[in-house]
Amino acid sequence: MLLVSCVLVLCAGLADARPNIVYFLADDLGWNDVGFHGSNQIPTPNIDALAYSGIVLQNFYVAPVCTPSRSALMTGKYPIHTGEFFMTLSWTDDLILYLRFDTHLGIWAGKIDMYDHTNMETGFWGFDFRRGYEVADDLFGQYVTDIYTKEAVKLITRHNKSEPLFLMVSHSAMHSGNPSEFIRAPDAVIDKFKYINDTQRRKYAGVLTKLDESIGKVVESLQKQGLLNNTIIIFSTDNGGPAAGFNDNAASNYPLKGVKNTAWEGGIRGAALLWSPLLKMPSRVATQKLHIVDWLPTLYRAAGGDTSVFENIDGIDTWEALSEDLPSRRTDLVHNIDDQLGYGSITVGEWKVHKGTTYKGNWDKWYGPSGRVGKYDIELVYNSYSGNAIRKIGRMPSKNITLDIREAATIKCDDSIPITACKPLVAPCLYNVDTDPCERNNLANEKPDILQMMLSELEKVNQTALPPNSKEPDPLANPKYWGRVFTNFGDYEHLNEK
Repeated sequence: MLLVSCVLVLCAGLADARPNIVYFLADDLGWNDVGFHGSNQIPTPNIDALAYSGIVLQNFYVAPVCTPSRSALMTGKYPIHTGEFFMTLSWTDDLILYLRFDTHLGIWAGKIDMYDHTNMETGFWGFDFRRGYEVADDLFGQYVTDIYTKEAVKLITRHNKSEPLFLMVSHSAMHSGNPSEFIRAPDAVIDKFKYINDTQRRKYAGVLTKLDESIGKVVESLQKQGLLNNTIIIFSTDNGGPAAGFNDNAASNYPLKGVKNTAWEGGIRGAALLWSPLLKMPSRVATQKLHIVDWLPTLYRAAGGDTSVFENIDGIDTWEALSEDLPSRRTDLVHNIDDQLGYGSITVGEWKVHKGTTYKGNWDKWYGPSGRVGKYDIELVYNSYSGNAIRKIGRMPSKNITLDIREAATIKCDDSIPITACKPLVAPCLYNVDTDPCERNNLANEKPDILQMMLSELEKVNQTALPPNSKEPDPLANPKYWGRVFTNFGDYEHLNEK
């Protein structure tokens, strides 16, 4: 889904020299799927160029699944404070207008086939691609990542430079699609990865290559239109990667533990970067903690706004801390608390607690591939669309600095730390994620006082949670009642409903 415009709250009463803001949001990208975290397997030169010339967000956290992360991004509130615990769909005709976006092109549900733009969801099947509120069936058969790229470039080219631009490119990649073929990319792109033996991972590489290319072309467009010098760019995933066949996908969170929809670091620590000429100390690895809820006040501040206008949000303005490499006020993180599924996890300082888990613990392991075999081609980074665009405005660091940043952003599990048993369905587990980000050594028995402090804090946070607003699927949402198109069925009167 692609949304664009200057959001009203970001526009009201700000200074004349307001920056442009572009947010690239990948769907289900793994921690280890980007080159700047140490993988050599799938080149991501355009994303890497942004990371090295901006800042790598080494401790950026998201919700375990997609809709809660997107809700947190838009509201500045943890999902437990909006009721958005699960993947829900509740579109109405007023929603896009309510969010103050000028245009919209993309999907309404949670995933899509990358070519035919249909979605099979909870037994429903139908077409799901919109231009505004109109069904965009004229785009049938076009690869969806290319559609988003062309639309973003078109909007940038047509943009009135006297006004700030807010552009959100919310990609369908890397989410798996329909059962007929879960992972789809152009054959010619997939064929470049014959050295990857796993068929699904090879297809995943094709999807990721198209995603990386898309980001590069949008950055190039910003440079050609003279907008890049006054632009803030964020790239992030919405949750950890679905690895090893989870959700019929092939991401990698190596060396972190867990997958999407778990509270392990592999499910909630997101691959992310921040890029802008406005950063006072770029080209480094930022170790400040950051949650996706923080972007609302952080970007508002960066755009010249007074964050005191926000009331009762969980987000913290981290712009100064990130820009100048200062200590951040963000020290604690709520990863998720779900009483229905029976698990919760928070981080306070360096300590993280797990109480319960998902999927009966069946996805509480470490998943590759490591991607450390082979060579990292730094020349691809400098010759990429992003690399060339950034170089033209004098912002690309030297190759030595680039490689130093990559080394610093590559997590290495300390093999000297023993893997201490953790069975969170039996007893809570405790980790020092500053020294043990791979969550190998459960310290619950060694640090009982800290464990009790963490459990007390978890209970305090739980007292602030709203009931989940998720509902059972409504049979009237079935596209078969609406011309085989997913639609905002609740806005219509139903005649002959059955």
